[in-house]
Amino acid sequence: MENLQNKTAIITGASSGIGKAVAHHLAGHGANVVLAARRSDRLQELADEVKNEHNTGVKVVETDVTKKEDLENLVSETKSEFDSVDIFINNAGVMLLSFLKNDHVDEWEQMVDVNIKGVLFGVHAVLPTMVEQESGHIINISSVAGHEVFPSSAVYSATKYAVRALSMGMEKELSRTGVRVTNISPGAVDTELTDHITDGDVFDMFKGASSKTLKAEDIAKAVTYAVTQPDYVDVNEVMVRPMQK
Repeated sequence: MENLQNKTAIITGASSGIGKAVAHHLAGHGANVVLAARRSDRLQELADEVKNEHNTGVKVVETDVTKKEDLENLVSETKSEFDSVDIFINNAGVMLLSFLKNDHVDEWEQMVDVNIKGVLFGVHAVLPTMVEQESGHIINISSVAGHEVFPSSAVYSATKYAVRALSMGMEKELSRTGVRVTNISPGAVDTELTDHITDGDVFDMFKGASSKTLKAEDIAKAVTYAVTQPDYVDVNEVMVRPMQK
C-alpha cells in the first residue's frame, strides 16, 4: 500500500456521508484534500476536523456539480493551491427512489443532473490535467443499483448504470495514458441519502423491513485501497455489500 504524501485529492459531495469519510481516510494517508459540495458551512466544519486530526493541506471549494463552470473552477482552484490533481472522486449523488406510476419527473431530472451530468462535468474538468501529467486516478461512485434494479429504483438505477458504463469506457480509453479509473458500487450505506425520498409508496414498501447497512467508513476504505495501489495496478471495479444474517 503506497503512501499518499504530497498527493492531492478532490472529493465531491464531501459535506456528509461517504464523501466526509473518504476525506478523513485519504488525509490520514497523507493526501491533501479539497472538499467540494454546496453546503459550505458543513465543508468548513469538516475542514477544521481534518486539520485538527491530520497533518495535511485542506481546501474548501463550494461547488454545485450540476454546473459545469463550478467543476472547472474547482479544478482550477485546486491546481492554484496544490499544483496538481492526483485523485478525483466523483461522489456527489442523490437517490430519490420512486415508482414510475407516481410520475416524480422533477426528481428524475434531478438524479440525471447530479448522478450523470455531475460525473461527466467532473471528468471534463479534471481529465485534461491528468492526461497532461500522464498520471491521476478518477474514482466514480456508482451503486449496487448500477448492477441490479428493484421496484422504485428504475430511474436511480438507470443513472448508476450510466456511471458504471462511463467508468468502463474510461478504463478502455485511458489505459495507456497513465490515468487510472475505478468504479465503486456500494450496497446500502447508512447515510442521509434516504432522507430525501418523497414517494409514500416507497416508505410503505420498506415499512417493517429490516436490512443490514454498511457504514460510510467501509466505502472510504475501499476508495483508499484503490488509490494506494502501486502505479502499475488499476483496480477497475469494487462492489461492497453488507452481509445479511
